[in-house]
Amino acid sequence: MASDAEPRVRPSFTLLGPAFVAAVAYVDPGNVAANVSAGAQFGFLLVWVIVVANVMACLVQYLSAKLGLVSGQSLPEAVGARMRRGRRLAYWVQAELVAMATDLAEVVGGAIALYLLFDLPLFIGGVITGVVSLVLLAAKDRRGQQAFERVITGLLLVIAIGFLVSLVVAPPPVDEVTAGLVPRFAGTESVLIAAAMLGATVMPHAVYLHSGLARDRHGHPVGPMRRMLLHVTRWDVGIAMVVAGAVNLSMVLVAATNLEGRTDTDSIEGAHAAVFEALGPTVALLFALALLASGLASSSVGAYAGAMIMQGLLRVSVPMLARRFVTLLPALAVLALGLDPSRALVLSQVVLSFGIPFALIPLVRLTSDRTLMGEDVNHRLTTVFGWVVAALISVLNVVLIYLTVTGG
Repeated sequence: MASDAEPRVRPSFTLLGPAFVAAVAYVDPGNVAANVSAGAQFGFLLVWVIVVANVMACLVQYLSAKLGLVSGQSLPEAVGARMRRGRRLAYWVQAELVAMATDLAEVVGGAIALYLLFDLPLFIGGVITGVVSLVLLAAKDRRGQQAFERVITGLLLVIAIGFLVSLVVAPPPVDEVTAGLVPRFAGTESVLIAAAMLGATVMPHAVYLHSGLARDRHGHPVGPMRRMLLHVTRWDVGIAMVVAGAVNLSMVLVAATNLEGRTDTDSIEGAHAAVFEALGPTVALLFALALLASGLASSSVGAYAGAMIMQGLLRVSVPMLARRFVTLLPALAVLALGLDPSRALVLSQVVLSFGIPFALIPLVRLTSDRTLMGEDVNHRLTTVFGWVVAALISVLNVVLIYLTVTGG
């Protein structure tokens, strides 16, 4: 009789949204220079890396969303519930550092975009990026998660248009793109760049956040409703990751088509200047607008993730204004001191790399726990694939850290 009373909700596009918020982490400013540099240096050689990275991201984000739906807990809550106070605080410290590093990359990226568009000083641009992200979060608190999802999805659309339009202006040769889908390398340097591209794919704050987004949007469903929502979530993740993957792929293809052989594309400013020279002012303007949308959206999403991490691990709720101010300080300090923003972006990726295993290993372990997940526990093959992905990404992030520190 209980199942007869279960509300009958049919799949609907209105149920999509949480994955699009998480997907912003995959098109944040930290990805722009890396992808453009890869295409400029090696042409279409590493196109396959984007495809492989996207497949891994699909699995990771789906497992995170599934954990939230089935357990009724965010990943930080589920991890914190299984730790004693001392370990929980230590775990929170590393997660908090990840949140700050995330904010650093997003705010600096937004500041660079405002500099490119309006010639604003980087510090002023950083303040504006931080304030706008706070406004977006305040709107979420006032109007609800669905309104926030719509705004972020709109910004994701701006990002996609801004980067994809260049493919229309200068279409890449289909045969070379197809050849780039075959996994191969061309010397040690291409291996190192591929490792950096793959290793920096999955951002820990997106893994933490997606579990809470799915739970907060859909609740803790049971029975047929859970089946339906898990089905919808697979579509949500698939579509969102295709959009994010297409944006990242477009960066590589544009650089491979128009910028191959250039050596000044290892920073966002350099990439923008190269696009301006190769494709003209209109495409360069769209590039800068997409970068700005990326900085604003990813900054607010990163702050949202930080609040969820703190609430889940410390079991306290901090006012969003205070929370935003704390994570914003390192980014504003970097900009105020006049430090190299591109170098700051690189260092933020190193800090994020340290946090990857702390997010992925508990995620795979928890979603493989039948006591927690019941009949929705991972299939054995999913678990095996999950552990392979977690190990591969973790190892590649260690490689990325080593290369950054040694300058190799």
